Amino acid sequence: MGAPEPVEGFRHSSSSDSSSGRRSQRATRRLPRRAAIGRRSFTSTLRSLETLADAGAQVSVHVVDLDSHVHVLSGDDHVTMPIAGLGVVPLLVEVAAAFEAGTLDPLEIVERTATEQVLTSGVWRHLHAPALPLEDLAVLAAAAGDPIAANALLQKVGHDRVRERIESLGLRRTALLDRFRDQRGPDDAPHVAVGSSRELAGLFSALVNSQVVDAAVSAQVSEWLSLNQDLSLVAASTGLDPFAHDHDAHGLLFINKTGRDRGVRAEAGVLAGPRAGVAYSLIVCFDDLSIAHRLRAHDAFRVLGVELMEYTH
Repeated sequence: MGAPEPVEGFRHSSSSDSSSGRRSQRATRRLPRRAAIGRRSFTSTLRSLETLADAGAQVSVHVVDLDSHVHVLSGDDHVTMPIAGLGVVPLLVEVAAAFEAGTLDPLEIVERTATEQVLTSGVWRHLHAPALPLEDLAVLAAAAGDPIAANALLQKVGHDRVRERIESLGLRRTALLDRFRDQRGPDDAPHVAVGSSRELAGLFSALVNSQVVDAAVSAQVSEWLSLNQDLSLVAASTGLDPFAHDHDAHGLLFINKTGRDRGVRAEAGVLAGPRAGVAYSLIVCFDDLSIAHRLRAHDAFRVLGVELMEYTH
């Protein structure tokens, strides 16, 4: 079967520099100009995302075929939006590059008390170990989205180096703005990170193609991300074991990172099966007014997951 025609959808009234992530007004939308025929057309995904847009959510999606480099699905993929913990990926790239260059010791011990604490989430705060090596903190940040571990890594390498790394990767709409916090005050950045779905899908594509810094750095970051245990959004449709999915018995290659905040859900990753491989990113910002609003956003991620599985198998 040949490559499908690209599918494009929904354009909102929000501008490309929007980072508020919460739109209560009804959004205007544009139906896809071209849609592939058959089960590889992502029509269910578009329908689900357009329903979210009609309800006032801000949505951005991008899917690119790893082999043909065809952008098989796109919708407002240039728009900069909040991405929460997904912003850890550029930080992990910088950490891996520093390990590779020898400017950072992977076994350097970091005291938990040396970093400002985050009490609303994470694993390290529940552990008895008062200190861990930097490499273990990278695993915690990638696998469990641990905010204290991420903050400790950011404190070690510094915002400036992460910003320079992001620029060197050619990412113009992606930024790690701040550390993780329990609460954000008027003097703090409004979000921990922002990005566009096109850039994030492209970053994951570059990772699996060994194009992020070099092959060693790409492999290290991909290995960390392969340990991610949050398979509740797009990955819910893969049937993978959240705790052991880096060597799937059916040959499914999958790496991902998610981001969650009040009214923000984001995910980017790579899914490859026997027929094809894709890099994808989906960001949804919505009014988190009830559990129904939240579940409707989550459902859209799972619909995308189903159609990604159909595309790759």
